[in-house]
Amino acid sequence: MAKRAKYKRRQEVRASRAVDALPALSTLTEVPGFDELHASERQKEAFAEACERSVAAGADPGELVLGCVVRLDRGFPAVVSEDALFRAEFATRLTKGSFSRVAVGDWVCARRPHGHQMGLIEEILPRESDVARWRGGNRGERQTLAANVDLVIVCQQMSEQEVDFARVARSAVIVRDCGARLAVVLTKADRAGADGVARDIDALHEVLGSDLPLVVSMAGADDSVDAREIEEVAQEHGAAFGPQGVRALVPAGTLAIVLGESGAGKSTLLNALLGYGALETGAVRASDDKGRHTTVTRRMVSLPGAGVVVDEPGLRTLPLVGHERGLAKVFADIAQQTQTCRFRDCTHTHEPGCAVLEHAEAEGYAGRRLDAYLQLARQMRESRQTLDPDVVI
Repeated sequence: MAKRAKYKRRQEVRASRAVDALPALSTLTEVPGFDELHASERQKEAFAEACERSVAAGADPGELVLGCVVRLDRGFPAVVSEDALFRAEFATRLTKGSFSRVAVGDWVCARRPHGHQMGLIEEILPRESDVARWRGGNRGERQTLAANVDLVIVCQQMSEQEVDFARVARSAVIVRDCGARLAVVLTKADRAGADGVARDIDALHEVLGSDLPLVVSMAGADDSVDAREIEEVAQEHGAAFGPQGVRALVPAGTLAIVLGESGAGKSTLLNALLGYGALETGAVRASDDKGRHTTVTRRMVSLPGAGVVVDEPGLRTLPLVGHERGLAKVFADIAQQTQTCRFRDCTHTHEPGCAVLEHAEAEGYAGRRLDAYLQLARQMRESRQTLDPDVVI
């Protein structure tokens, strides 16, 4: 028993030192307040049930609070409750369970022992949405990027070349499969010019539909002559412009997450929305136009006069594994035709009696939209074939 107590004390000291090395909670001015976040009725009911289980296990009911994870730092979540912002550890019985990995946006049942600064996460409440990606190779796993978000904003930087619409389509498939809505922000429009902006907006509308919410933003000043021309072109082609256009995507009461490659301009865009440089930014490499990770912490950022956004580290890859439902939602018209192809294993590229190709020719969309669908469907087939048979999706 003495050895066990000594080991436990040593672990507590290590945890305390690790927490002391994290940013002080008092300095996190961009963190949203509890009243800016909204648990669903299902989550509130789950919280009441979790409280009953914790009390039955010996917890003081006065120590239990409903909280939301607003930041992740090295395994120590920052949780906001109705009356406090505090760091939390995980209760022992939670770490032994099957659902024990918390994400930004998760609602939790937490316990704040009297006289302690830190809390304990007793249970993670059911998620209304789960924005996740596949991480790793054939022995990989799903990684939740954020939970309970309403909207996913995909940042895609522009250049002289056509925008990577296939990557945006891949993001759309994942987003729709995870239960959230999608919007796209085309950043660094001054690099593409007015003609490039028109080209890229039309390409994305062709692939993902004319109802896709699109915003165009600049790397430079929004009041320059070039900016005014780009704004006019963006509006003519059905897109909003600038930080105000992004702000309109995230009204008060909305929780969104910003995704994109490193160097896509996510933190720069959020700084413009905040009105000050709260988030670190970095330059892109000239060799491949990619950026380095300047965002290293997943965190919520409260936008003045608007909603809340999760700032996420840049993503190098977005593999498609097990997202057939999302593919069918994004390309509903094409997916419907696949059910009537002559061959069950039709690849929709050359086979006789392919309903997809016949319908595409008849409807006149045998271009980027069909190419994007075929490319993503092929990627999912290849990903599934490389998985070990005992990996659960």
